[in-house]
Amino acid sequence: MVGIGMLLLNYLPLKIVDKFVSLLAKLRYSDLSSFGIHRPVEGPFLFKALTGKTPVIDRGTIKKIRSKKIQVFPDIVSINQNTVEFKNGKRRCFDAIVLATGYKSVAHKWLKDYKFLLTDDGKPKGKHPNHWKGEKGVYCVGLTGKGLPGIFKDSKAVTEDIYQLTLMAQK
Repeated sequence: MVGIGMLLLNYLPLKIVDKFVSLLAKLRYSDLSSFGIHRPVEGPFLFKALTGKTPVIDRGTIKKIRSKKIQVFPDIVSINQNTVEFKNGKRRCFDAIVLATGYKSVAHKWLKDYKFLLTDDGKPKGKHPNHWKGEKGVYCVGLTGKGLPGIFKDSKAVTEDIYQLTLMAQK
């Protein structure tokens, strides 16, 4: 579904692609709220653009949730040793706790003199559509929070820029 959506984004507005992909997901997976999974109000591509969070890409997870091999829990309120308290007031003990918190760029924390290229929150300083181009031959690919479509567009732009620089150098 993500691949289809990314292809369609080349030809259709995001709003239409989101509605189409959301419909496909609803037909494929139906309502998962009884398992603790709630769809965002926004479509998957707008959700990624607004929050920087990538919607779940199913690789057999839904089947395991339905068969109760995987259990989805509510938000965590606190962890005390091996006991977890959840937002619904229930507590459970676990042998291991794995937190998958997502990805956030920290390039601005290790890149020396980053201020010519990145903001204090790690986003490119440049404005769209040239946000990918920094100074001194430095480029930003995939730091806008637009997911794979954004990475694809940034990569194409950087490749074209390098190609143009190469042509100019040959003259």
